[in-house]
Amino acid sequence: MLYTVAHGVIPPVARAVWRPTVEGLHHMPSTGPVIVASNHLSFFDSVVIPVVVPRKVVFLAKSDYFTGTGVKGTLTRVWFEGLGMLPVDRDDTKAAIASLDTALEVLRRGEAFGIYPEGTRSRDGRLYRGRTGVAHLALTAGCPVVPVGLSGTEDIQPVGTNRPRLGKVEVTVRFGAPITVGSEYDGVPTGRARRDLTDRIMGAIGDLTGQQPAGVYNERPAEAQDPS
Repeated sequence: MLYTVAHGVIPPVARAVWRPTVEGLHHMPSTGPVIVASNHLSFFDSVVIPVVVPRKVVFLAKSDYFTGTGVKGTLTRVWFEGLGMLPVDRDDTKAAIASLDTALEVLRRGEAFGIYPEGTRSRDGRLYRGRTGVAHLALTAGCPVVPVGLSGTEDIQPVGTNRPRLGKVEVTVRFGAPITVGSEYDGVPTGRARRDLTDRIMGAIGDLTGQQPAGVYNERPAEAQDPS
């Protein structure tokens, strides 16, 4: 109920403020389980994708955003729930496994799940190597992956800032053709299948963004308070 009410208000307001350019939205299935795999430049990425997609796209967010008290805590919780986000305890040593389990539950309900294969935000604009969790989800759930290329979101909410900018910023969201998982991985060792599919997904994202490939994994700085 809260999602239905809030989602009827938040996306129209956000689109009016930032006016993102959207391309290829027809590639997004209107129903059924689907993984939305995007590059990651800003915390705002998890806002702009649910705002432009007409169906619910579930992202994970730090549980702290759902447990605040007072007016600010309530508004924060309503904002995140209105965007379809689910809480995850990132301080839990088993958080990565729990996140994948949560994602599979979402997909098994026939919903869309958003994920950033790079793991954390790019601080230099390059596209980092994808982690294989996205392929694990696709191969386990047997659902398509829609690659998404974002640009400009780093100017709305740069790394290290807590609030989005309200001025004129050019944001583009490009959706690519779905990557389907068929029988091509039958008999292929699990690790190799996940790596190959992940690389295919990242290649499709790179084609949409034109980012320079980093060729390495993106590690989260130990001292950074990165909410995404």
